[in-house]
Amino acid sequence: MKTLAQSPHDPAFIQDPYTVYDAARARGPVLYWEDYGMPAAFDAATVTALLRDRRLGRQHPDPAPTPAHLQTWARLHDNSMLELEPPRHTRLRGQVLRAFTSRRIANLGPDIDQITQDLLADLPDDRPFDLIPQFCTQLPVRIIARLLGVPEDKAPDLLRWSTAMVAMYMAGATRATEDAAEGAAREFVDYLSGYIDQRRARPGDDLISHLIGVETQGDSLDTDELISTCILLLNAGHEATVHTLGNAVKCLLENATDPLALAPHNIAATVEEVLRYDPPLHIFTRHAYDDIDLGQTTLKKGAEIALVLGAAGRDPEVHVAPDLFNPQRPGRPHAAFGGGLHFCVGAPLARLELQRALPALFAHLPDMSLTETPRYADSYHFHKLERLMITP
Repeated sequence: MKTLAQSPHDPAFIQDPYTVYDAARARGPVLYWEDYGMPAAFDAATVTALLRDRRLGRQHPDPAPTPAHLQTWARLHDNSMLELEPPRHTRLRGQVLRAFTSRRIANLGPDIDQITQDLLADLPDDRPFDLIPQFCTQLPVRIIARLLGVPEDKAPDLLRWSTAMVAMYMAGATRATEDAAEGAAREFVDYLSGYIDQRRARPGDDLISHLIGVETQGDSLDTDELISTCILLLNAGHEATVHTLGNAVKCLLENATDPLALAPHNIAATVEEVLRYDPPLHIFTRHAYDDIDLGQTTLKKGAEIALVLGAAGRDPEVHVAPDLFNPQRPGRPHAAFGGGLHFCVGAPLARLELQRALPALFAHLPDMSLTETPRYADSYHFHKLERLMITP
């Protein structure tokens, strides 16, 4: 198997991973990524096929013992449907979908509009400012809090816990990263345990109450599963939407995009093009449960493979002129939300937030411009901006 030597911390790669992806795809489509110690797939056909191949999964076939300093974080990880396979994954995902219905998501539209307008009203109008903390970060966490039924004044804590926990999935996690994640996990579990007890006694019209309601109908989620599910919905849903909002604003401004791209009849296509062009998550890994033929090589049973979602979206075999941002591009499938059994359960909510927040933001700041060249953060597998300084 051909190899790729590319540090995810290399400054040039952080700012432009797509040039590396193009070269890797031309040599691949599957290369052994030395820095990760595993094969990586870069073309859309292989990534899409492996996302749907039931001979691969998220659950480690032979997990290592949990370190003593990560017991709480690992318990959440081990009870998360993101990391599980059937039959347990099927049961958990089914329970979530019974509560996280398309109707419930659609009903969040007015909440998204109201929170968006509240945030826009607080933005400076007379000086440059960083849009990431003042808008992109705040909208998703407040929506998730409202969805779960958690008081919105807990949003700063939810954000702090989420940031510490998802850092575990970034390249180069250190012992300090692990200690911060474990501390956040403990605080998060303590809070949700008490809040779930309150909701059992006094149910409301929120997702936690509905999950508890499902719990009482026979095929129950135990408390660990319920807590892990709530934390997954917050961490995964919040992270993806924050990064996509920032990447989208950067993309729209740098390309001097026609305002018609944000019109009601065009906004859905524009959001899909942003997700294809500059997605928030660039790698999702799978474990092989059997030997799998990859053409010129074989993925051996027990091996792990990185599916490079960011590279799949720029594959010229699927997308004409893939490095061109084109909101009018004819719709083609992309892998920004994954695929197969682990397709992102929060994708409909993320799409709704983006489709409503982006037009509102550009309507509120029609003369918005970039104050400085945006820079991406050293946060791979995530692809997000360090900051997004704009002039209103």
